[in-house]
Amino acid sequence: MTRAGGSEDPGTAQRHPGPHLPAQPSGSQPTLGLAGLTFVVPFFFLLANALGAVEATLLVLGPLTTFALPMIATVAFWWQDWPGSRLRPDWSGITDTVLIGVGAVLATILGQAVTSRVDLRGIFYPDPGPGHPPTFPVTLALGAAAFTIILHLTLVCEGWPIRRLGWFRGGVVALVVSLVIAVVAYLLLVNLDDVPAAVRHAQRLRNPGGPVPVAAYSAVLLVLGVWQVLLFVALRGWPFTRMRRPGLRLAARNAAVVIGTAASFALLWWATGGDVDLINAIAGTVIAAALLVSMLFDGWPAARPGTGVRQLSVLPVVALVAAALYLALSAYARGIDWTRTTADGWVALAALNYLALGVVVHVAVWRRWPVVLTTSR
Repeated sequence: MTRAGGSEDPGTAQRHPGPHLPAQPSGSQPTLGLAGLTFVVPFFFLLANALGAVEATLLVLGPLTTFALPMIATVAFWWQDWPGSRLRPDWSGITDTVLIGVGAVLATILGQAVTSRVDLRGIFYPDPGPGHPPTFPVTLALGAAAFTIILHLTLVCEGWPIRRLGWFRGGVVALVVSLVIAVVAYLLLVNLDDVPAAVRHAQRLRNPGGPVPVAAYSAVLLVLGVWQVLLFVALRGWPFTRMRRPGLRLAARNAAVVIGTAASFALLWWATGGDVDLINAIAGTVIAAALLVSMLFDGWPAARPGTGVRQLSVLPVVALVAAALYLALSAYARGIDWTRTTADGWVALAALNYLALGVVVHVAVWRRWPVVLTTSR
């Protein structure tokens, strides 16, 4: 399927789960990645300062961009850039972005309905006022769960069994299933006991009364996301791609993610003294770094596609980029007087919702346009 949108069914263009990435000429990196930064970096600063003040922007765009992530995964991983793939390159990304934006608003409304009650003022105003429930931070756990679940269905479970429904219906079902599971998990597992009762009453928040504090729940989801991205984006599914039996391969993929998440979360909890904002910041910058290295730069300078164990060489590069991101974002955040979050809380969301989101939008949704105008002829 060409960028302008040929007749090929997007569901048959790619056999393996993952974003529908444009084919690049040999030797195009790092030039192509550096060119992509001319989109990703301004996109980051545009989102981070969209409302003029960094914290005010976070209070509004934090939830909206979080709920945009499952929609982005649907467009990029399931619909493979449809409906934009049917249009000219300059209109394709715009069309997909508008669709993602509408989906993000609707999903945020759903999150607000679950956590409190629907109130559009609480969605679009950083300080909605008394009686208007805000979406930050309480809805973040729902949006993060929906994104983590759709990634798990798509990457870890290889789309099984939903891909049997086809590219469009499968994507719709994957999105709906992810949202439903996220809502059910929130209602059964999460509690808001750490939120003062007076605040819950003033913001009309419902406390589901589950066994897990909402902050810890969100942190576990982010650590889970680290393993999903490292194993199935940075390492391209290696070593599980060597397993030929589907049942064994799926079991091994799921076991690796679950065990890795449990072990690393316990280690991070101990190392940080239970500082969930710091855990989130570390996880967020690792995810952003993995996407920068693996998607924007195609693994350059470490790995080459299909090189098996040599794919592991991408991990030190990801670690170095993650450390640099954390230091840079933290230095910026510590110069701001935060009232509704912390410096590390902003770092986590900025890395994920502004930087990583920008990478995925540029590469998998806009398909590197205008850096690359066509993928094939």
